[in-house]
Amino acid sequence: MSAKKFTVLIIPEGSHQVRRFSVLRRSLQTAGALGVLLLLALGLLAYGYFRQSVDQKELEQLRVQAVSREKEINGLVANLEQLRQEMTILAQNDAKVRVLANLTPPKPDSLAGVGGSPEEISTEKLSALQQKIDGLAREIDLRRASQEEIRGMLNDQRSLLAAKPSGWPVKGWMTSNFGMRRSPFTGKRKMHEGVDIASRTGTPVFATADGIVSKAETAAGYGKLVVIDHGYGYKTYYAHNSKIFVKVGQRVKRNERISAVGNTGSSTGSHVHYEVHLNGVPVNPKKYL
Repeated sequence: MSAKKFTVLIIPEGSHQVRRFSVLRRSLQTAGALGVLLLLALGLLAYGYFRQSVDQKELEQLRVQAVSREKEINGLVANLEQLRQEMTILAQNDAKVRVLANLTPPKPDSLAGVGGSPEEISTEKLSALQQKIDGLAREIDLRRASQEEIRGMLNDQRSLLAAKPSGWPVKGWMTSNFGMRRSPFTGKRKMHEGVDIASRTGTPVFATADGIVSKAETAAGYGKLVVIDHGYGYKTYYAHNSKIFVKVGQRVKRNERISAVGNTGSSTGSHVHYEVHLNGVPVNPKKYL
């Protein structure tokens, strides 16, 4: 049978007096339980303090990240707005060029003319921002396609201008025009399919447009003849030359020397017989001089 109480003896060193204390067993158990509870309470308080400190640091980091993210988003919105304004100007210029070039208007899928001040950004507005970015990307693709079309048109125009005969093939003076005339050899009226430009023998003859030499030979009536195919239906003829400086298949540029003035073939004097053909039909070269 266990004791209901305990006796505690305290004997001070160097003293014969003994102190006696009696403690009930239940009191000891209660004190022990209280001690355990106190230790648990202290442990919980320490853990709570530690957890709060960690959470506070994490919360502060999240706040810093949120501020940084908001700054980045605001910067993105500002850049997006600037791009939209630039795209508006580009679209307006594009429309003007297309009007001048007689091209059809671009597709209506355009953001041109849409603007406004940057909006306040929150997490739920990120999807709207992404939609704006996607829309701007589509607009850029549209403008790129339009620019390619304009560039292609300009290249065609440039090629056409380079292929269209322009200017005199030789320095001299005109002695015979395009059209019906009396033949100096037979006296009969005959179609003169070019113009005659008199000049001294040996004077350089120049191509009047870019093209490829299709003939460089001696031909009946023409004498030493150079024919250049310029594309787009244009061909030019240079006849009665004394010398030829180009070969068939050679690519020539406008104002490049191709021959020298002569008096070969059916000719009454030193000159260049110059013809312009469009789609196989001789036309008046005066329109291109």
